[in-house]
Amino acid sequence: MDAKKQTIPGKDALKVLEGIDDLYVTKGKKVVHVDLRSTRPSKDELAALLIGPSGNLRAPTTRKGKVLLVGFDEATYARFVK
Repeated sequence: MDAKKQTIPGKDALKVLEGIDDLYVTKGKKVVHVDLRSTRPSKDELAALLIGPSGNLRAPTTRKGKVLLVGFDEATYARFVK
């Protein structure tokens, strides 16, 4: 899905986590990893990671199996997207 053509509003952003075990979020030069199998942050904490300033799911967002990548970090993408 192209996020520029079909946005996912903030209220629906948490739905992208269904079936996800590992969440990697790039904010600036920092990559945050959340292991959703062992810890479950609050909805507000997850929303803060997933929703950008536009109020929509941050782009780019890529799902690879049970891994969700939010934002872009070349090293993280190289590790999961082959």
